[in-house]
Amino acid sequence: MSDPLDPRHQLTPAHLPEEPAPVLTGETALPPRPSTPPTPDDLQAVFDVPVKVQAVLGRSKMDIGDLLRLKPGMVVELDRRVGEPVDIFVNNRIIARGEVVLIDATLGVTLTEIVRKEG
Repeated sequence: MSDPLDPRHQLTPAHLPEEPAPVLTGETALPPRPSTPPTPDDLQAVFDVPVKVQAVLGRSKMDIGDLLRLKPGMVVELDRRVGEPVDIFVNNRIIARGEVVLIDATLGVTLTEIVRKEG
């Protein structure tokens, strides 16, 4: 016999709306894509998620011995030329390229290109 005051009885929905079946790709079931692009209000839940942003001016390879001999004032040659764009990474994934700017004695980056991964 079921008790009408049982909280489990009250939480059971009488009717759930029909949802389309998930799209199967390989072994992973993906929800169907929305018909309209997301709006800022749709993304509100992720606005406070911290991410690591890096602006990479260039890279260099050297032996550990050379690295240990570095002293203040020494120059490390990078694989970029003056004026080439810097790469902008978010969580170790390239998302844009930009130019280094100086704003009130602080370095910054102006985004000049958004990188979209094809595929």
